[in-house]
Amino acid sequence: MKASRLIPVLVLLVSSTGAIAQIGLYGEFSAAKPNVPQVGWIYGPTLGIYYDPWHVPFFAAGLDARGELLGSGSDKLDSGLFGPRLVFQPHVLPVQPYVEGLVGMGHAQFGQGVAAVDVTKFEYQFLGGLDLTVFPRVDWRVVEFSYGGLSGLGTSYNPETISTGLVVRLP
Repeated sequence: MKASRLIPVLVLLVSSTGAIAQIGLYGEFSAAKPNVPQVGWIYGPTLGIYYDPWHVPFFAAGLDARGELLGSGSDKLDSGLFGPRLVFQPHVLPVQPYVEGLVGMGHAQFGQGVAAVDVTKFEYQFLGGLDLTVFPRVDWRVVEFSYGGLSGLGTSYNPETISTGLVVRLP
């Protein structure tokens, strides 16, 4: 679809919801437990953007896109993920709990020698978190927990990640 045709469609979607779409940029510090033998916790940044164009009383829905760069040396987990998100907005409290289901590509590199794993495969994550508004356009992402999987490494590979960070909501 041409960009000139996409703009009216986006305007129609946003105006039909009765609320202004919300865009947020975020950065998190993440710690992941890969659940792989002989591999401990790995750490690194998670960066992303969300877009919530659909609003009804107490709820917003949209999309999230993120990248994770976890680990260093011989133990790494890098991801590029995208998917839907649902946010509960109570309006009487400065908190916003949310849930997401993301899919994309992941690159895992673990172990050494004959036990080394180095693959790039389909990845999924289910996650939930809580944002707390600390300034008018800044939220503290108090906690975010994700459970996921990377295809091709068997059913036992399900990394669990916990994160915290900051969200800047754009006008």
